[in-house]
Amino acid sequence: MIHEIFPVGPLACNCSILADETSLRATVIDPGAEIDRILAILKQHRLTVEQIIVTHAHIDHVGGAVLLKRATGAPIYMNQHDLPLLKMMDMQAGWLGVPVPEVMAPDVDASDLLALTIAGEPAQVLYTPGHTEGSICLHMPSSQLLLAGDTLFAGSIGRTDLPGGNLRKILHSLKERLLPLPDATRVIPGHGPATTIGEERETNPFLINS
Repeated sequence: MIHEIFPVGPLACNCSILADETSLRATVIDPGAEIDRILAILKQHRLTVEQIIVTHAHIDHVGGAVLLKRATGAPIYMNQHDLPLLKMMDMQAGWLGVPVPEVMAPDVDASDLLALTIAGEPAQVLYTPGHTEGSICLHMPSSQLLLAGDTLFAGSIGRTDLPGGNLRKILHSLKERLLPLPDATRVIPGHGPATTIGEERETNPFLINS
């Protein structure tokens, strides 16, 4: 499996490109900005994008999705519960002092337990509200990999003080959807370094004794 992880935009959102080495069909997760850079990496590996997945509708994760869709023709997947955040994109841009990106409703609702194929492997959407109402994670059990968006970080969890945030809901999502995963599951957060479920279970102050 090809897996490129690199920060994009002023908030250093972790964008992931995952692809099957045989078919060269790729999935791009959280293309928040720097679409030319994303396209250059795709070209470097000779990849064809088959789907664009947004873990939640904060500007730093969704801001480049429409541009990438235009460049590749790939559909955008996002959970419908974050549609209200798309309508607040001018406000979100104002928080960061950046231009307002073009956004549009997703082509596919990334609903809970939606079955996907990512990099030739089975994957599943885990609906994990709390950071936003429509936050999702992507679980690839064969690779013991979790793309966690801003739900779980190394040593922390997603903030809940922005529109759509809810502390009770994110703690429930973490306990019921993520902590049951195997300890060896590698976690790629929306920002910062990778971790594992086991490491977070043992050391994350928000999860200890959960």
